[in-house]
Amino acid sequence: MILLVPEVIEPSLLQGLPEGVEVAFLPKEAPLSEQALRAEFAVAPYGSGSRRFFAELPHLKHLKVVQTLTAGVDWILPHLPPGIVLCDAAGVHDIPVSEWIVAAVLGAIKRFPEFRDAQREQRWAYRWVDDLEGSVVLFLGYGSIARATEKRLSPFEVEFIRVARTPREGVHAWADLPALLPKADVIINLLPHTPATNKLIGAAHFARMKPGALFVNAGRGKTVDQEALVEAVRAKQVRLVTDVTDPEPLPEGHPLWSLPEVFLTPHMAGSTPKLFERGFRLVHAQVARYVRGEPLQNVVRDGY
Repeated sequence: MILLVPEVIEPSLLQGLPEGVEVAFLPKEAPLSEQALRAEFAVAPYGSGSRRFFAELPHLKHLKVVQTLTAGVDWILPHLPPGIVLCDAAGVHDIPVSEWIVAAVLGAIKRFPEFRDAQREQRWAYRWVDDLEGSVVLFLGYGSIARATEKRLSPFEVEFIRVARTPREGVHAWADLPALLPKADVIINLLPHTPATNKLIGAAHFARMKPGALFVNAGRGKTVDQEALVEAVRAKQVRLVTDVTDPEPLPEGHPLWSLPEVFLTPHMAGSTPKLFERGFRLVHAQVARYVRGEPLQNVVRDGY
């Protein structure tokens, strides 16, 4: 079996693959080798390398499985030919993204962005700040990243409300959201982007939030109506910390660059040096399952 990986992958990450697995590389520019063209299993590059991968997909006649190193798959789904199994990297980003969320919540509650601005202006901007203890934290979407975030926030003695499109024990149905939003001090959006979640969070939801509630977006920018979000911030209905926007990159002159009560990072919450180490542990496990004919993990169905 031939495994196709981007040529930028460190060789050490490919050591210990199951017997009989050959590795071929997806180059940045050079033509694919004959070996690469016979690949059955591919690790999809994200970012600048994705265009090359998409361009080569029609030539990969033997390809059966594509494994991403991203939790979201909205960027790749439209490009995959029918019949190819797509697996996401659920679980790989739990630690860095949950750490980003905790930092985002604490930084916003303690007003660190404001104090940083004041420091640069050499201004002694004394003010009172809030406590996280006793707050109500509401999750929009409750998967592995939400569970990892909950674990890290629990020592702060907060109360959790969980809402997802698939209700289950301890997790509310989406229909319950309007009644739950007014109770939350912090709302954490972790929804994936699918046709069903496109602009799902809109003006009606922001209007139901507590005035001044903190909205944290570590999911996808397209799950939120950006115009409604901007208006909610302008009206001081919500404060915002976000790692994702719509569009990305955020264009010059967009209101979110300069509005008060907004702090944004450039979709980097999961970007840490350990990404490929964690990601290729998953790749190794998935390739071993494929070789043994066992069911794969993280198979994408209905867009996520």
